Amino acid sequence: MLINILALFSIAFVAGLVAIYFPKINGGNYKLLLVFAGSYLFSITIIHILPELYSQSLNPGLIGICVLIGFFIQQGLEFLSSGVEHGHIHVHEKNHQHKESSAILVLIALCIHAFLEGGLLAHPRTVTHHHDSNTLLWGIVLHKAPEAFALMSVLLCEVKTKTRAIFFLLIFALASPVGLSLSDYLLANELMSSQAFTILFAIVSGNFLHISTTIVFESSADHKFNSKKMGVALLATSIAIIAEIVL
Repeated sequence: MLINILALFSIAFVAGLVAIYFPKINGGNYKLLLVFAGSYLFSITIIHILPELYSQSLNPGLIGICVLIGFFIQQGLEFLSSGVEHGHIHVHEKNHQHKESSAILVLIALCIHAFLEGGLLAHPRTVTHHHDSNTLLWGIVLHKAPEAFALMSVLLCEVKTKTRAIFFLLIFALASPVGLSLSDYLLANELMSSQAFTILFAIVSGNFLHISTTIVFESSADHKFNSKKMGVALLATSIAIIAEIVL
């Protein structure tokens, strides 16, 4: 579990710091990175999370409802986050008014999402008897890097000082490790049942479905076919399938 905690924290914090020193990146390459991350996350949700969910003794209809709940919870969080979890970069305009309160709302929304997704990596044996958590961890990490980069782009525009922006980034970077640690503690001490964890699993899978599909569809202007993006999406899907089979 320690490795998972370090990976979750490090990728988020380092990616956010990169945004300070490299605020301007190649838009085309960045979108391809988003497509790769979104496609991988979507594939892992389909071939890893959902099969595990529906292999449980919980009513399949209840699982489906929880997935839908998670989908719409994520839609609600996006009203606060302005799509930062999709990797949307905030551009600083000339007449931009700094509003730290809006940055705090973005931070709260992202921390809720990060806390929930971190909790999935606790992986009790009763829920994940066919797989380990490596492929899911990689999916979360791939998604978290552009998310942290985009968050810092917002913070640098809306928070008064760079020190405060880094402090907010630190809070975000800790959200997933805290979610993982708390879930692991609750499960280890039997304070959370396997059924409750399955419901959490279903809700967060709905989050992932919303985020991943939005990333992939929004990456193409007017939904026009783009061979590069299609190739990157297929590559990410192939890697997800191979990793799931081999690992």
